[in-house]
Order: sequence, then C-alpha cells, then structure tokens
Amino acid sequence: MKSGQAKQNPGELCDTVAHTPAAAAASSFATSNLADPRAVKSGQALRAAMLTLLERKPLEQITIREIAAAAGVHYATFFRHHPTKESLLDDVAADQIDRLVELTLPVLDAVDWHASFLALATYVDEHRKLWTVLLTGGAAGAMRAELLRVSQQVAVNRALQDNIIPVELAVICTVGLIVEIVSWWLRQPEGVVSVDQVARILHRVVLPSTVQSALEEREAGGAR
Repeated sequence: MKSGQAKQNPGELCDTVAHTPAAAAASSFATSNLADPRAVKSGQALRAAMLTLLERKPLEQITIREIAAAAGVHYATFFRHHPTKESLLDDVAADQIDRLVELTLPVLDAVDWHASFLALATYVDEHRKLWTVLLTGGAAGAMRAELLRVSQQVAVNRALQDNIIPVELAVICTVGLIVEIVSWWLRQPEGVVSVDQVARILHRVVLPSTVQSALEEREAGGAR
C-alpha cells in the first residue's frame, strides 16, 4: 500500500525521503539486521510514534524528524527501518489490517455475528483518526486491495465447505461492504453514529449478502 505524498518545499524534502544513494544504501544494508533486539524495539517505537502523531494531525503535516523524536530514536535510525514516512505508514497499516481481519473474518464462521461486528466497530472507533487516514484518504484504494488480499488468504482456511457462494466472491463482497460502511461512518461527524449503530448496520447489510445462504445450506444438510 502506498499513499500519496503531499507537496513540500525543498527545505522539508530531507524529512520525508532517503533521497541520496548513500542513505538508500545504508537503509538497504541495515534492513537485513532488523532482527536485532534493539532494532525490533526501535521499529516498535516508530510504529507507536506514528500512531500517536496521526491522532494529532494528518500525515502530510508529520515529518520524519517528529516521528523519530516521538519514538525516542535518532533521526538516522528511522532510515534503517523505512525509506519514507509512507513506508512506515504501510507497516502500521499492515498491523492494523491483521487485527481488523481477525475481527472481520468471523463472518465466514458460525459465531455471534453482532458481537463480531461490535468488536470491529469498537476497534476502528478506538483508532478512528488512523482508520480515517487509511480508508478515506489517498490510500483508500490500496488499503482496500491489501485488506482484500489478506482476507482472502485467511478465508481459505475458514470457509464453509458447503457455501454455494464461492469463497473468493464471498470475501470480495464482505470486504467491499465493510469498507464502504466503515468509510461512510468515518466521514460522519464523530458521535453522530454510535459504535452500536454501525455494528447493527454491518450485521443487517453484510450478513444477508454474504453468508446467510451458506448457513441455510449447512442447516439443510444437517437436517437430512
């Protein structure tokens, strides 16, 4: 996933890209050593710093120097992990997608549907500014594609074997509906639509469209 970069003046350019061959080479070399415990710790600190800063202001207003300062790491350390702040956002997004998929994909299992959607809506609400950046900003298309890709991988292992809807199609429909509903919600003024209301909307719209027929098929098979 790659989000668009905002226009910047030349003085700020060094804060957003590793723009020299030497910096790029250093970043590439150091990437191979990121399993080192200190590198793991600094990587976690950078992700946490990005999350914190995104709660305060949009991505285009955040500089790499700010991220490094918030993470408590040296400016040069940032480039041992990521060439740009957009790359760090990708890393953060991947973590968020993994978490969201775990909350979303019970749609392909026999569980308490409303509880699953409530957990999903609660999680997005707790990270509202971040998910607003991910789903309603310039990265929305790439975010949807990445969420779909991860969801399809997980769904293969969870799909109902007697589902008359092909797994790939079920996941496309499920992810598409969830993304559209959550994106609509994030565009509303905060507090206008409650977490519980969103969960009920997801339950009412997503469930009948993607899994109800599979459940009916399975129930019918068990009755025979």
